[in-house]
Amino acid sequence: MLSIGQFSKTCMVSVKTLHHYDKIGLIHPHYIDEWTGYRYCVESQISAMLLISRLKRYGFSLSEIKSILSERDERVLAVKLEVQKQKLQENISDTMQIINELEWHLQDFERTGDIMGYQNNYEITVEETKEIPILSTRQEMSVDDYGKYYGVLYEKAARDHISTNAMVMAIYHDKEFNHECNDTELALGVADKGQATRILSGGLCAVTVHYGGYSSLSDAYGALTKWVQANDYEIISSPYELYVKTQFDKIPPEKWETKIFFPVKKQC
Repeated sequence: MLSIGQFSKTCMVSVKTLHHYDKIGLIHPHYIDEWTGYRYCVESQISAMLLISRLKRYGFSLSEIKSILSERDERVLAVKLEVQKQKLQENISDTMQIINELEWHLQDFERTGDIMGYQNNYEITVEETKEIPILSTRQEMSVDDYGKYYGVLYEKAARDHISTNAMVMAIYHDKEFNHECNDTELALGVADKGQATRILSGGLCAVTVHYGGYSSLSDAYGALTKWVQANDYEIISSPYELYVKTQFDKIPPEKWETKIFFPVKKQC
């Protein structure tokens, strides 16, 4: 048998961590001396401890690791590993996007000497938009739910033979933004008014185009809001986004194109 110290050194895990793992039922000592309280492990537990450490490096939570250790179905285990691999790949993509944003920010700062100067790179126009027939779904949802609900819309369009066009939109009805729960309406443009869920009203809009990933859309919203106030307009309806170029065009995030509309009117 190995003392808890020897086991700690072998597996490169602190004794404190081993005590915590024991407490939450992840891995228990093989034997505890009833007189001294000393804890001992056996060599066969090394493999389990090394697996736990590796799964932690993969990003699994301790509760997820506990579930994995108790799982006996090889197919379920394979699916869990594959899903985690996909999450890590998405994290890499997100990190690369942030690095690119930082690089552009640095270049702008070196050019202008203004650390907030990148926020001024939006061209704002005023457009008279036309009404748009849409197939939409509206509910409280998180940002991560968008894909699921767009899938519902595309399924409905296919099932009911609704002819959609290239317009893919999101309309934000809440007065504040909550990443986890927001009153959002997702929509597809349709050719036939008779097949539309509703008609998105046309009218005067302050408009800008955001190039890049969605994590930095707030820059565009900030630029639009400042422009609206500086030019004596007021926002009169829910803002919406039109996704012109996306990941589905098989282009990198820095080439994604999102057009943002603020319905406005001139202040009296």
